[in-house]
Amino acid sequence: MKSTSTYWNPLINNEDKWELIPNSDGHLMQITIAEDSNGDYTRLTKFKDGYNTESFGAKSHDYPEEIFVVSGRLYDAAFDQWLEAGCYASRPPGEVHGPFIADGDVVILEMSYPSQCV
Repeated sequence: MKSTSTYWNPLINNEDKWELIPNSDGHLMQITIAEDSNGDYTRLTKFKDGYNTESFGAKSHDYPEEIFVVSGRLYDAAFDQWLEAGCYASRPPGEVHGPFIADGDVVILEMSYPSQCV
């Protein structure tokens, strides 16, 4: 069962709960907002304006994930496509995505399901 919490806004006055993503020079941050004992989680990721994740390369996972662009605009090089606020994707296991370039500050909602590894 996923963890639960009462209403709160992780985007306002909760900077102390965000963690820096290693090797991003402070340009990427994340906060896990729900998780379960199977390893599935819901997370927000912040990209600072202009940040390019090319040093991380393209990514793929052996589990499905969903993403929703909350704010900002993000370029996905794997798809040669700009993702605007409101864009959604449901990625199957193995789908390659990124690297990414942030146009403005960007917030992504990610729901990942490692318990469904293939």
